Amino acid sequence: GRESDLSALRGVGSTGAPLPVAGYRWVYGAVREDVSLGSLSGGTDLCTGFVGPSPLVPVWAGEISCRMLGAKVEAFDEAGRAVIGRPGELVLSEPMPSMPVAFWDDPDGSRLRSSYFAQYPGIWRHGDWITITERGSCVIAGRSDATLNRGGVRLGTAEFYAVVEAMPEVTDSLVVHLEDGAGGPGELLLFLALRPGSPLDDALRGRISAELRTNLSPRHVPDSMFAIAAIPRTRSGKKLEVPVKRILAGEAPERAASRGSVVDPRSLDVFIDLAARRNARPAT
Repeated sequence: GRESDLSALRGVGSTGAPLPVAGYRWVYGAVREDVSLGSLSGGTDLCTGFVGPSPLVPVWAGEISCRMLGAKVEAFDEAGRAVIGRPGELVLSEPMPSMPVAFWDDPDGSRLRSSYFAQYPGIWRHGDWITITERGSCVIAGRSDATLNRGGVRLGTAEFYAVVEAMPEVTDSLVVHLEDGAGGPGELLLFLALRPGSPLDDALRGRISAELRTNLSPRHVPDSMFAIAAIPRTRSGKKLEVPVKRILAGEAPERAASRGSVVDPRSLDVFIDLAARRNARPAT
């Protein structure tokens, strides 16, 4: 392919989704070995970042280097206690300068409170699943409301995608877990965008299941797999995990997702059709 002069390149940034270890290795192997690779995460409603790189802190593969100045980022467990070394809810336990004081067309503030302050009163719950390490770096495993809960064990979607999308036949993927209201194990659904000429046959299903079982755990093996044309993403590149889950759970599509925010609005149609089939009741 075409070669470029990258001698002036000093840094590469990554955001929108967790950057897996393989992504770090690719940058340092294929771009430059002395470039500063900075993965960062923040919030649109705050117009800023919470965790990210620093020229004073090393880069660790698969991790975000540090919490950013002015952001009191912590990982909260179910009881609202800050934890180190294990996953928790990403919260801002103190105010920060760019926090919104109101949403547009939200005169009583109810939408702002329900969006960010409902779970921990007075504390901003951002909706990401984060681990803060002993050395102060961070690992984000995906959206906490999209986190898979199998047999009482919470599984991050990012680790799932790192395995599935490393397979040569897969170009993109999305996984959702539909809970069982009766307390059962629920259902884990995997949607795959495949390269042309790569059918989702029994052989590929078996290989995907084996990779997930070997590299992660038996709990990561999906109950059903579906080949679809495209994974729905926002214009900022984020997968629509939560809206898809809400659609499949029976919520009205116009309430679950805004088509105007999706790169390809037609990519939602397959989930709407699947939800209609799954939620249809047999005639009596």
